Amino acid sequence: MNMPLTTERLIVRDWTVDDAEAALAVYGSGDVAHWLTPAMDRVGDAAAMRSVLQAWTEAQPNLAAPRGRWAVQRRDDGAVIGGLGIRLLPPYEEDLEISWQLNPQVWGKGYATEAARVLIAWAFTQHTDELFAVTRPNNHRAIATTERLGLQWVGETDKYYGLHLQVYRIRAGDPGAKGEDVGSGL
Repeated sequence: MNMPLTTERLIVRDWTVDDAEAALAVYGSGDVAHWLTPAMDRVGDAAAMRSVLQAWTEAQPNLAAPRGRWAVQRRDDGAVIGGLGIRLLPPYEEDLEISWQLNPQVWGKGYATEAARVLIAWAFTQHTDELFAVTRPNNHRAIATTERLGLQWVGETDKYYGLHLQVYRIRAGDPGAKGEDVGSGL
């Protein structure tokens, strides 16, 4: 992105290595890592998180829009509370996946929906026809967020990441694709 995306409460911006402590509260949490796809262990410490963020920031300029990884920052206090990503899904690397991860301390406040909504709207300005979200079947929070965003259930598959996942999709012309509210609440 050339400039950060903003909502009433949030800023979606590029990661920096200075975000390591806040990012560790997200990616170092077992409650978050448990649900990640592909499956991965939680990040162990701030040094490891800085290394991950360094890799993300170095890769970002080489990714074709709308792909990338971004920090989610609250506008009122500047706190980094989570991350968003758009990346190619394996195995054929044709489908784009949107994902969100938040610090468990801010779950239930609508931040994931608000941040993902503005990212989806931006992605559809970047010559993208559709986005997918994949969730583990018991990840009720992620499933509820996909529904609030207007993603439609496609089915279940074992083709991504070697995991049994539920697949959701939103297309450029669907309700929610332009950032409008499609569900009750945030």
